Amino acid sequence: MKNKTTYILDFQQIDKTKLAVVGGKGANLGELSRIAGVPVPEGFCVTTEAYKEMVANSEGFHSLLDQLANLKADDRNGVRETSAEIRKAIEEIAIPEAIANEIMRHLKELGEENAYAVRSSATAEDLPTASFAGQQDTYLNIIGSASILKHISKCWASLFTERAVIYRLQNGFDHRKVHLSVVVQKMVFPQAAGILFTADPVTSNRKVLSIDASFGLGEALVSGLVNADIYKVSNGKIIDKKISTKKLAIYALKDGGTKQQEIEPAQQNKSTLTDEQILQLEHMGRKIEAHFGRPQDIEWCLVDDARPGRSQASGGYRIYIVQSRPITTLFPVPEADDRENHVYLSVGHQQMMTDAMKPLGLSFWLLMTPAFMRVAGGRLFVDVAPMLAWPAGRTTMIDVLGKFDPLIKDALTNVVGREGFIKWSPDAKKDPSAAEGNKAAPMPNYQALNEYDPNIVSDLISANQAAVALLKQNIQTQSGSDLFDFILEDIQQLKKANSDQRSFGVIMTGMNASAWINEKMNEWLGEKNAADTIAQSVPNNVTSEMGLALLDVADVIRPYPEIINYLSQRVAVKDDNFLDDLVKFDGGQKTRDAIRNYLDKYGMRCSGEIDITKTRWSEKPITLVPLILSNIKNFEPNEGKRKFEQGLQEALKKEQELLERLKQLPDGEQKAEETRRMIELVRNYAGYREYPKYGIVRRYLVYKQAVLKEAEQLVQAGVIHEKEDIYYLTFEELREVVRTHKPDSYRMDYQVISQRKDEYKLYEKLTPPRVMTSDGEIVAGAYKRENLPAEAIAGLAVSSGVIEGRARVILNMEDADIEDGDILVTPFTDPSWTPLFVSIKGLVTEVGGLMTHGAVIAREYGLPAVVGVENATKLIKDGQRIRVNGTDGYVEVL
Repeated sequence: MKNKTTYILDFQQIDKTKLAVVGGKGANLGELSRIAGVPVPEGFCVTTEAYKEMVANSEGFHSLLDQLANLKADDRNGVRETSAEIRKAIEEIAIPEAIANEIMRHLKELGEENAYAVRSSATAEDLPTASFAGQQDTYLNIIGSASILKHISKCWASLFTERAVIYRLQNGFDHRKVHLSVVVQKMVFPQAAGILFTADPVTSNRKVLSIDASFGLGEALVSGLVNADIYKVSNGKIIDKKISTKKLAIYALKDGGTKQQEIEPAQQNKSTLTDEQILQLEHMGRKIEAHFGRPQDIEWCLVDDARPGRSQASGGYRIYIVQSRPITTLFPVPEADDRENHVYLSVGHQQMMTDAMKPLGLSFWLLMTPAFMRVAGGRLFVDVAPMLAWPAGRTTMIDVLGKFDPLIKDALTNVVGREGFIKWSPDAKKDPSAAEGNKAAPMPNYQALNEYDPNIVSDLISANQAAVALLKQNIQTQSGSDLFDFILEDIQQLKKANSDQRSFGVIMTGMNASAWINEKMNEWLGEKNAADTIAQSVPNNVTSEMGLALLDVADVIRPYPEIINYLSQRVAVKDDNFLDDLVKFDGGQKTRDAIRNYLDKYGMRCSGEIDITKTRWSEKPITLVPLILSNIKNFEPNEGKRKFEQGLQEALKKEQELLERLKQLPDGEQKAEETRRMIELVRNYAGYREYPKYGIVRRYLVYKQAVLKEAEQLVQAGVIHEKEDIYYLTFEELREVVRTHKPDSYRMDYQVISQRKDEYKLYEKLTPPRVMTSDGEIVAGAYKRENLPAEAIAGLAVSSGVIEGRARVILNMEDADIEDGDILVTPFTDPSWTPLFVSIKGLVTEVGGLMTHGAVIAREYGLPAVVGVENATKLIKDGQRIRVNGTDGYVEVL
């Protein structure tokens, strides 16, 4: 017979090392009971060993588990039926005598006559990386040993509630590896209860503690029966109170169970807690947070304390803590090496890639950037506090960023408006970018290119092409640690090319000329966003050319129905080897050549391409096939040339129209000549805006192919399990592993790779903020606009025109099912989304600015577009009819 401690552990016997036997909730209660000055009601845990023994010999249970393992999360009926059968099977199994006797003995020690809370505690619950909150059941005010045993069985069964099963399926947890412990804890009967967050759940500010409170048991809050009083506390001071009308409370019944009860009208609008109680809760919360080492979500109860000798001065109450779990939804704060205030700006919002990046992807991008960046939550941030502490730098930075993204401008204006948060630099006259060890990126200088030869663009492109050709040739001779030295040297050449004054000058001159046209045409002619039409079908835009080139690929395949049918079948099974069999069909060689030629030029692109670890189109060409098939279905032959020519004619027509109208004005000839020169700058330079990033990702594919060859050798040598494991190492760590062929050579072992994989899964679920402070506060900007239609959703107007159509809410490009005339609604677009732009009639994104990818291509294709629409993919439902106003910057759901 097993030792009794295998089945039952008192709270005092439990700490975080017992997670596998008492689950997350039980482990946290054991830890809480060890903190001095934090009262926890007494209790014990029925361990997972008891659960495992109870189900071990049930053939019916294991047979049903096999059925469950074959179900998908979206098979709701199958999940509902099978999970109900499993719960019934568990409740019908008698608790083994040895386990039941141990439970009874512990109840006798604590007092059989007492009421108890019986709570589920799964081994995958209240974890740092997954909360599983509310997935299993809790039973309150259970009295009598027979009833407690019955409810322990109910808790075990609740491991298979429909919601718990679906949550595990969605998060990749194996049903057989998740076990359940049961917490049995003395009930306390509170006059008030609630939840305490040691970081503000609205703003994420770690220095602001938030308390939700209501009368009676906390279940009224959890179940949404009542609105809570909300108190905000910072550094021992109550900074905000919101007192709600509380009409109901849940109280414990004398003979067990609970009941709802109406609160007397005179009591309904009273504060649940006194100031003294609020501050005592803050003190406890900070103590618990310090113990666990991260922000906590804490359940508390306020109980009348009528113990003998208890003085009136003590308030006559006692606060009990009944649970604490990590807050898993907070975005991590970038680490700083001082206690100063910092302001972090998201790099992903500038680069149109707000997804989490793997360590190798992060380190490659860090090698390439001249700015000092910090990593948090799998994303990159720039600390702009030094620039904001410098008078001229502050104005320039906020104004420049405001042109790209008004939400960032508003957030930064909010931060610098807070008294004392950003202090002026002691040497405020000096440019902080010149200071040694400066943490902000220097503001780049450029020379206006008004007098430059337009051939500069083709010269820059030719230089890039030559550099990539040389790289491809030279990298073939490199291997081992020499390869990494070679890549580092080449990255220096890439950085030098990207910081070329001429390259930056071309981009800024095109942008400034565009802004000049919009400003002057509005002032002189009353016409908004005239440059949007002028920028259609400009030359040298490698990204818009990529979208049109895929239409040409569709034209090659269009005459061959057998190939179209074959490609449709390959898409259904996601077959990446489809190119090999094409030659069996009439037209197959032509098709394969067309796709391969396209991949030679654009195959280095993919969604999220600034992360070198992302799968490129050339690595997974099936990604492009649905887009090709869509082009065949939605368009006639030669649509690519027709679209480009149509855009070009509209641009030329707009130019002639503007110049003719200007000539009718006072000083008209001069105004027309100035405008003609600015139009020439837009037409010559605007297309180049997309090229530098194309140059970067071309090199990325070359680096990646070489590094993966090294990874294959590491797999063959048994150093790593699979070549993609290198994605969870930094560049320097990987170089050291390649040098020594030992995964622990860089002060790490294989557990680190596993840990980073788990962290990456967590980071994928987080939404990065545009702007956050070193307190963890997410500073959300707002659009300052009036006269919008009722119910309109505000954004930034980036490509003029008004269009109505069906919204297609798409989170991944691979899932796109676009019909001609749809409006694309998505979190962000990068160049890989461009082939979709030929089919859509409008664009709405959550992230973006005037000069980000989606805006530039939308203008060139003449698509009305609104970007920077907060929560667009949640506010707009797939299939809804919407109106996009790209002239005034808003979206309406029709």
